[in-house]
Amino acid sequence: QVQLVESGGGLVQAGGSLRLSCAASGRTINNYAMGWFRQAPGKEREFVAAISRIGTNTYYADSVKGRFAISRDNAKNTVYLQMNSLKPEDTALYYCAADTGLGSPKSDVYDYWGQGTQVTVSS
Repeated sequence: QVQLVESGGGLVQAGGSLRLSCAASGRTINNYAMGWFRQAPGKEREFVAAISRIGTNTYYADSVKGRFAISRDNAKNTVYLQMNSLKPEDTALYYCAADTGLGSPKSDVYDYWGQGTQVTVSS
């Protein structure tokens, strides 16, 4: 079992930045690809970014490409999402997730999920 706890969300003006963290416990995340997803009110959960087990490969949704950066520090058992140039449409509850496979934009392949951290971007 892996427990995931997100932090770093908050209220920010459009154009601002936030850095989300996802701290894992229970097991080392070395064996997991990690992903970030988000869900806005009234919308389905959507893929944001993913990173391979040792961080050599990263994947992004088109909507965040060039603005967001996913990274990981396996020694700290933590995954990060640096979010720059934030837009009001980035407002959502952000979740991190762990996948025993190779990682994917599809949420149903992930095995473990955190509770989420709220990001609100004001215009």
